[in-house]
Amino acid sequence: MSDPYGEGLPCVLSENVAQLMMDPSLPPDVFGAIVAAMVTIGELGGIVPGSTASPRRPQQRRLALGVEGDLGIAEYVISRDADPPQIVITHVLVF
Repeated sequence: MSDPYGEGLPCVLSENVAQLMMDPSLPPDVFGAIVAAMVTIGELGGIVPGSTASPRRPQQRRLALGVEGDLGIAEYVISRDADPPQIVITHVLVF
């Protein structure tokens, strides 16, 4: 059976990150950086150039937000074995 997403996977937000995205005090550039990260993470199946992972937990990754990470860090988990397979942005640290 072929993968309906090609190389990519759907990228979704955890409940906590979704609440952060709805916070009116969240700066627009941070909001945009999180959305851009979601698109890139999903299209690339979670293996984004510049993201980092622990050798013990390669499914958990971190990605800098903004230029040189000046806006924050997004943490996400690649869940290929989930039903349905997906990537979940679990935390966002805003600077």
